[in-house]
Amino acid sequence: MQFEYDKLITVTFTLFAVIDVLGSIPLLVSLKEKMGGIRTLPATLISGALMIIFLLIGKQFLAIMSLDIHSFAVGGSIVMFLLGLEMVLGLEIFKSENDIRSGTIVPIAFPIIAGSGTLTTIMSLKANYDQLYIFLGILLNLLFVYIVLHSLKWIERALGPAGLLAIRKFFGVILLAIAVKIFSTNIGSFGK
Repeated sequence: MQFEYDKLITVTFTLFAVIDVLGSIPLLVSLKEKMGGIRTLPATLISGALMIIFLLIGKQFLAIMSLDIHSFAVGGSIVMFLLGLEMVLGLEIFKSENDIRSGTIVPIAFPIIAGSGTLTTIMSLKANYDQLYIFLGILLNLLFVYIVLHSLKWIERALGPAGLLAIRKFFGVILLAIAVKIFSTNIGSFGK
């Protein structure tokens, strides 16, 4: 198999847009203040473990429920589309829990970093990309997540509110386009 960097870039940026750690900075800063800090490495490792486990056994999980990858990809693309709309329009379609009792796992590792949108996206990507590209995309995103969590105060000061908003909207548009591509690629599999 010839390694195709364009596929790795597409997968990495798709996950980057869905994880949206930059768009979550205001929420993460608030949680950091409430919890007295964020355990950066454990939050990164736990969210990574969730993503990799779902990458490896997600297909078997779907089989138990009598679903195929194309059906999940279409459903996932709709979720991704809604997430993109949320990012671009500034709406809150998906509500998150505000329970900070077990902050490292809930809500930071799940659902902020490895939420249902991320796990759905991983399964949707499996319909179009080899598992190796998805695995490497997850690792690259985990590295970025770790850097962001470790540098929250500096990033917040450097970007300011307007910069954070612009980044969120930019990645929202990219996510919308990718969701449309995944939907159109897999919708033709129905009825066959």
